Amino acid sequence: MSREARWPGALWALLFGNFVIGTGVMVVPGTLPELAASFHTSIAAVGQLITAGALVVCVGAPLLAGLVAGWDRRRLLALSLAWFAAGHLLSALMPSLASLLPTRMATLVAPAVFTPQAAACVGLLVPPHRRAAAVAFIFLGWSLASVLGLPLAAYVGGHWGWRAAFGLIGLGTAIAALWVWRTMPNGVRPPPLSREGWMQVLRHPLLMPVVGITLLQAAGQFVLFSYIGPVLQQQLRATAGELSLMWLWLGACGVVGNVLATRHMDRLGSARMAMVAMALISLSLLLWPLGIALGWAMLAAVILPWGLGCFAANSSQQARLVGMAPGLASASIALNSSAMYMGQAAGAALGGWLLAREASSWMNWCGLACLLLAMLVSLRLDARRAPG
Repeated sequence: MSREARWPGALWALLFGNFVIGTGVMVVPGTLPELAASFHTSIAAVGQLITAGALVVCVGAPLLAGLVAGWDRRRLLALSLAWFAAGHLLSALMPSLASLLPTRMATLVAPAVFTPQAAACVGLLVPPHRRAAAVAFIFLGWSLASVLGLPLAAYVGGHWGWRAAFGLIGLGTAIAALWVWRTMPNGVRPPPLSREGWMQVLRHPLLMPVVGITLLQAAGQFVLFSYIGPVLQQQLRATAGELSLMWLWLGACGVVGNVLATRHMDRLGSARMAMVAMALISLSLLLWPLGIALGWAMLAAVILPWGLGCFAANSSQQARLVGMAPGLASASIALNSSAMYMGQAAGAALGGWLLAREASSWMNWCGLACLLLAMLVSLRLDARRAPG
């Protein structure tokens, strides 16, 4: 491999940082049954951890972007990972859900800082012609978190308890913090987003509807996604090993779907690719009762379209925003990320409400309604853009 083709060591550290961050963000859905059993409470009550955490990241990402604009990125990124590590190690010691909830919320300040700031500084670490590929490279960490991190956390949680899973994430994140500190150069300070840029995005007639589509499709997925583990335990008597394999299958399908979307994005266009991705997710939600009724083989087939569409939907939406207004991309993508987490919070809250009322059979239908509404908004937006 030529020197030009190699990625700097700092990018590998940022990729690993995104891997442990992504695993930590997703660990609660993977260990919900163990958390509920440990605290002698309901799955719906523990689901508040998902909703509250998503709200922290949603609100924190744009607010903290301005507060940390002048920080050296080596120090900022390493400290955010150290905070995430300490938060998970401290969380593993919490005696009750009431004490874990604020600890979890404080811990998730780190993803609100690390992931967007890592993406923002990548362009200063590689030549201009490699920036897009470098951003895609470090975001592989999130894909790997879904394929390897979440199944591993679910397996560890199922066999040794949620505290062991949280502790493992804490140790992994501490390693990531040291790696970033050793490889990231000093003096990396990307230019901050201007207030005018934010206002232009908020007033834009096309960008904000796209952000709204992201919110709807994220909410539609997380009504059921947040509680897949408990639902499968209840309806299929799933074991910890079976749940780990299910998370592994879903994550692997997600990576394949994202690769296919990237390969065909230029030919189909980002808006059409987003529609394809949302249609795939909708198909899985429509067929979900069939998968539950006919067992694991059919459920794997039902989950396949969801996996193919989940990551592809997010990447297509980001590409859509960049294509509509390249000069406003930094602000629009930040808002899009916030909308994604807001949707996750709303979906998890709705799913928890349904679960608490023993109406889990309605989860897929409520999620499907959100996805169909997102697709309708997308179609109307494309019609507004069409000439004539």
